[in-house]
Amino acid sequence: MSGKFVRASKYRHVFGQAAKKELQYENIKVTNNAWDSNILKTNGKYISVNWNASGGGAFAVIPVGEVGKAPDQVPLYRGHTAQVLDTDFDPFNDQRIASGSDDAKISIWEIPEDYSFHNYVNEDGDPKDIKPVKTLTGHSRKVGHVLFHPIAKNILASSSLDYTVRLWNIETGENVITLKHPDMVTSMSFSYNGEHIATISRDKKLRVWDIRKQEIVSEGQAHTGAKNQRVVWLGNSDRLATTGFSKLSDRQIGIWDAFNLEKGDLGGFYNVDQSSGILMPFFDDSNKILYLAGKGDGNIRYYEFQNDELFELSEFQSTEPQRGFAVIPKRLVNVKENEVFGCYKTVVDQRIEYVSFRVPRRAEEFQEDIYPDAPSNQPALSAEEWISGKEVDGPILMNMRAVYDETTPNFHAAEKQSTPEVTKTPEPVKKEEPRSVKKEEPKPVKKEEPVKSVSPSLPKTGTLDDLKEDDSVSNLLKKSSDLDQINKAEDPSKEESTWDDEDDKPIAAPVVEEPKPVVTKKVEEPKPVEKKVEESKPAEKKVAVSETPKKEEATKSAASASTSGAKSLGLKQSVEKLSSLVLHLEDVVKNLTEANIAKDDRLKEVEKKLEDLLHKK
Repeated sequence: MSGKFVRASKYRHVFGQAAKKELQYENIKVTNNAWDSNILKTNGKYISVNWNASGGGAFAVIPVGEVGKAPDQVPLYRGHTAQVLDTDFDPFNDQRIASGSDDAKISIWEIPEDYSFHNYVNEDGDPKDIKPVKTLTGHSRKVGHVLFHPIAKNILASSSLDYTVRLWNIETGENVITLKHPDMVTSMSFSYNGEHIATISRDKKLRVWDIRKQEIVSEGQAHTGAKNQRVVWLGNSDRLATTGFSKLSDRQIGIWDAFNLEKGDLGGFYNVDQSSGILMPFFDDSNKILYLAGKGDGNIRYYEFQNDELFELSEFQSTEPQRGFAVIPKRLVNVKENEVFGCYKTVVDQRIEYVSFRVPRRAEEFQEDIYPDAPSNQPALSAEEWISGKEVDGPILMNMRAVYDETTPNFHAAEKQSTPEVTKTPEPVKKEEPRSVKKEEPKPVKKEEPVKSVSPSLPKTGTLDDLKEDDSVSNLLKKSSDLDQINKAEDPSKEESTWDDEDDKPIAAPVVEEPKPVVTKKVEEPKPVEKKVEESKPAEKKVAVSETPKKEEATKSAASASTSGAKSLGLKQSVEKLSSLVLHLEDVVKNLTEANIAKDDRLKEVEKKLEDLLHKK
């Protein structure tokens, strides 16, 4: 039996690699505003960054190809009368960007076709600032977050300190939907098909809304800590992930059923660490990997999401802190180098670096298994269709092979994904301690400690024939079978194990084969007897078999050990445990048989010596 088991995953060795210094963006003046937003946004063609500018708010847009040191004077996007708090790129128009500001307004901007971060200057050689093409008004207090709809064109969501989330038709400038909250929204995320939006507020409540009905579908208590929380929809599923803090300021991750939030998080919060920075979550639906970027530290943790559980893959570590973080669209990753995730992050508020996450493979062909079809830049609905109530299953998808082959991609509509293979939603249970994220490291299987004394179920003679007539092995098998049935009834989600050996091949449950059918006839336990050679012979020797423990005590001990192990082991582990016990019993039988044979040989030698002595006399 193998000593190590690891979970099968093609992403177990995904690693992050930062771009070389000459490919970074330097002399960046990141805003010093303390508002909790991502500070950076990107569409793969441009990077927007909230700029530390005087005279009202401003942000900068950097073409991704213009790496290196920026000039001291750069073109800025000016138009707000207060600090810019958040920006977002239109997913269906690379040249359009929206911004929210402390002046309670939302501005829509068009990036000029001839725009350059280094050389966009007027006749005098001074940088030219860009003005907004449209301003949306309606919020009464600062606009903290803006977010474009993932499938409907020209639909923008915004959250404000006036406790509302508003959805806008940016073509007409109309506020089409308003979702009222009891407190300020700190994070929001659209569902895969855009019909629902998840919001998390400063009142520590997580809510899921049917947007067009303007109704709360589900609501529940989120993290208990005082600091801001974040939420992200886990791709084409009905699951959410949140990041927040416990009352003791431990950083936590929660997994939720989006439409049953009142039942609580699924399985308990995952405890990350005790750092003070907020965790910014980003989910890659193609590979089912959740990335967490910490504010105030330089680390990026990533976990694989499977069957409502998170499994830690690894961590990109850096000693230089980050405050801003942005992710490129999946359709723009470098498929020829097996890149599965690309992101930009600020470094000590002075430069921006690119970090690439890759699957280490040597194959020179397109890796179809890690590149399913990805969302394209084509809208599935127009603003009017979405407002009128038309529904689709998701965004328009494109095939990634075309990106690899550098050909024109094929587009097709997304299909609704079935509910994850979890048969039962756990009842809400208040847990005193958060659970830890499951590590991806190989874990040794604990071997059963060998029984120091001879098995109590074996007769003193230790022969195989006597073992066949004894019913303790049958009882042990029956008890293990009963325990497995209990496990199965208590936790149906564990019926399929996700653990494999180191070669990523499934391990079949070991089959325990009995040498011969066990006879059910009850046999009385023989009393301990010492076998002796007749005392009258001069060379006589005494040979005794060590007395075994009592049957009831040993059976009780075995049952107790099996019961305690059954609480933490699944079906396969219980069978493995039973298998090791049976193998141990076989070893004991073998040892007893060999001891008896050796004893008989010694007795024969003694008898022979006695006969020789008698003949000599």
